[in-house]
Amino acid sequence: MKTIEVRSQKSEVSDKRREHPVFDRLRGISSLVLVAVLAFATLAPGRVAFVLAQNPQAAPATQQPGAVPAQVDYSRLAAAAAAHVTEFDVNGLKVLVKRREGSLTASAGLYIRGGSTNITADNAGIEGFMLSAATEASANFPRERMRKETSRMGTVIGDNATYDYSVLSFTCTRANFDRSWEIFTDVALHPSFTKEDVGLLQARLVAALRGDTDDPDTYLQRLQERVAYAGHPYLNRPDGTADTIGKLTAEDLRAYHQKIMQTSRLLLVIVGDLDAAQLKTRLAATFGKLPRGDYKIAAPPQLSFTSSTIDVTQRDLKTNYVQGLYTAPPITSPDIYPMRIAGSILRDRVFEEVRVKRNLSYAPSAFLSSTAANTGGIYVTAVDANQAVRVMLNEIARLQNEAIDQDDIKSSVAQFLTTYYLGQETNAAQAAELAQYELVGGGWRNALQFLDKLHAVTPADVQRVSQKYMRNIRFVVLGNSAQIDKSVFTGPAGN
Repeated sequence: MKTIEVRSQKSEVSDKRREHPVFDRLRGISSLVLVAVLAFATLAPGRVAFVLAQNPQAAPATQQPGAVPAQVDYSRLAAAAAAHVTEFDVNGLKVLVKRREGSLTASAGLYIRGGSTNITADNAGIEGFMLSAATEASANFPRERMRKETSRMGTVIGDNATYDYSVLSFTCTRANFDRSWEIFTDVALHPSFTKEDVGLLQARLVAALRGDTDDPDTYLQRLQERVAYAGHPYLNRPDGTADTIGKLTAEDLRAYHQKIMQTSRLLLVIVGDLDAAQLKTRLAATFGKLPRGDYKIAAPPQLSFTSSTIDVTQRDLKTNYVQGLYTAPPITSPDIYPMRIAGSILRDRVFEEVRVKRNLSYAPSAFLSSTAANTGGIYVTAVDANQAVRVMLNEIARLQNEAIDQDDIKSSVAQFLTTYYLGQETNAAQAAELAQYELVGGGWRNALQFLDKLHAVTPADVQRVSQKYMRNIRFVVLGNSAQIDKSVFTGPAGN
């Protein structure tokens, strides 16, 4: 599926595997001055000096190079950021508008609640397919006209489907917002779903899905899903399968669109230098005319792994691909903050022990996702998978049994400080962050408390969550089954 601002869990995991903690640490140290500026710039670009002048207590105190700016009042920053967000209701449609004065671009996302809970094993992928097909053409903007206009303006219309929600989005220049909005609303409300457009898109999607087993990393994710999500709604993949996508028709997409376009199912988030009052009038004339419906928000059940397991799939490869998942707290839980610190420290230690010291793998990693039914895990490709996994499990045991240093937490927070603000530079990213917390994180205001909560984490918190969650790991292995000692994967550190 096309995407502009929300990434699937697969891409999140892939990005985390490619991260090098050495680079993260360097960014966390060398970019602190830049980040301090970005912290205020996210509130009102072009007005950094004015914010500092009005809030001198929020400015970082003079520090030694590499020190975490502990003097920054993140609660104050969060309150200032919240003041720029307006929320209102239009016929049951919840709308969030974040004004960024002086911003030269604007972004919006129409989010569909539910994700995998909206679909079944028979129609898995229909929601993402429907959104992608909608971006091809609409009633007032046939294919050629839409491409001509969006190209001329530099407007990008995209879509994405995740386990918890889907989105139809657009980004444009502020000068072209009015015309871009007109196209976007027509795409959302009046998609064409012509047989030709649906057929061409369907052929591309099916070809891509049939190739899932060709790439070892992608195949590993498919194997992991079958093991980790057995009996859970997440087993209904947002992207679907070649079989489920292949049997859908244009009429199926049209009927699904009719069913899903109810204001009780939707969330609209807009970020840019835009007036909320004026937008509310526009929304009443467009999305406000949709039926309310009676959708009831229900979070998917939390995952529960009762023991460590290993599932090995034989394939003749030069290296073995390994991933293990454990259950993790959702982003609504207070445990998510020490868990993020624990995951960051584990990632650094795994990289140091597996790659730097022993040269067992090029890209070992530990990761933590952000889904409503959440997971964390470890990943490695290695010829000697037994030794690599043994080392990684030992590092988990260290976190569980040995208290970490407060300096370890400070270093981890410095990494998050850098990546958090750099990741919030664009309007599209800020819209996605607000939407994620509104949909699965207990409300959009929680998105603004991230750094404040991280600073409150203690060494005891990190040890506690490591003991609570980093256990009963579900491993999948793709490679030479004869080389795998299953007892290593299900030994004491894994249990």
